[in-house]
Amino acid sequence: MTTEFKPLLTSFTFPVSDITLKNRIVMAPMTTWSGNDDGTVSDQELTYYSKRSEGVSMLITACAYIMPQGKAFKGQIGVHADEMIPGLKQIADTIHKGGAKAVLQIHHGGRQSPPEVLPDHQPVSASNIPTVLPNAPIPRALTEDEIIETINAFGQATRRAIEAGFDGVEIHGANTYLVQQFFSPHSNRRDDHWGGSLEKRLNFPLAVATEVINTIKEYAKTPFLAGYRLSPEEMEEPGITINDTFVLVDKLSALKLDYLHISTMNFWGGSMRDKEDLRPPTQLIHEHLSNRIPIIGVGGIHTPTEALKIVNTSIPLIALGRALLMDPLWVEKLENNESELIQSTLKSSNQKQLVIPDAMWAGLISRKGWLPVE
Repeated sequence: MTTEFKPLLTSFTFPVSDITLKNRIVMAPMTTWSGNDDGTVSDQELTYYSKRSEGVSMLITACAYIMPQGKAFKGQIGVHADEMIPGLKQIADTIHKGGAKAVLQIHHGGRQSPPEVLPDHQPVSASNIPTVLPNAPIPRALTEDEIIETINAFGQATRRAIEAGFDGVEIHGANTYLVQQFFSPHSNRRDDHWGGSLEKRLNFPLAVATEVINTIKEYAKTPFLAGYRLSPEEMEEPGITINDTFVLVDKLSALKLDYLHISTMNFWGGSMRDKEDLRPPTQLIHEHLSNRIPIIGVGGIHTPTEALKIVNTSIPLIALGRALLMDPLWVEKLENNESELIQSTLKSSNQKQLVIPDAMWAGLISRKGWLPVE
């Protein structure tokens, strides 16, 4: 290891849970479309995680749905019932065998749950505002009782993650899924306790986070992480602004979560609402919080030099997604002073070598521009 990249390979301890990571590189959650139809884990998904758990310090799984009506993808794994615990334990054990901490991302698709995934259910959301996608179904507004049931389901999902042996959970509050739908002025047009003003739009995400934290206190016998992933802005009008997000992160940091994971496609990209504002939203959030809670930065980070540039801004953790698809040995090559050997393209003949599940591979090859493919 060269002295230049040493900051990427130093340990980091979360101040709330006191869990220590061996380095600053985290695997970002990426949809694999590779679970079984009943929500259980497949052998292909286990080998995919096994290949990528030896170098990174923490691996965040693809999102797991907390309720049957929250499933958003074909091939999505579930954490909606106790019957899922044995399969989830296989994931946690596989990641631990590689030496990484295992974090389960817990999720409800809300109005993003398409008819082909939920043929017997109308999508649910904060209110009956459709997505911006063409021909999207009109969602049904959740009732008060259903909102409470959903909050409780996040808690039960956390209990199952604890029983399955994970080291933590990450609440998926990003990418326009249900938790974000309640926070968003675009999708939340309620006029009750759960919507309307910014203060009321905060109630659902804060209730979910509080339920997760309380469940950890009740069930976890050893230190257990609680993280929250969020999207800092929305393009729509009305939509989430960076000032709205400042209020949200203030509230979340006060709850004593372990970290915030800021979901952006390009870490260094500017505002999606104001094209003249070139300041990276993750940096703005980090500066606003003044180190009150650790931040994970993500988005278009491929090389050690790019990762180091972000860590040098005092953002402590870097999540790699596409980089670990193209080269599962990214961290090991950095540790062995072989960073020049890190692969930066996806070779169309290398699926087996890269250990990428069939459904995920088909999606990667078809998504032109998302990854450079040879």
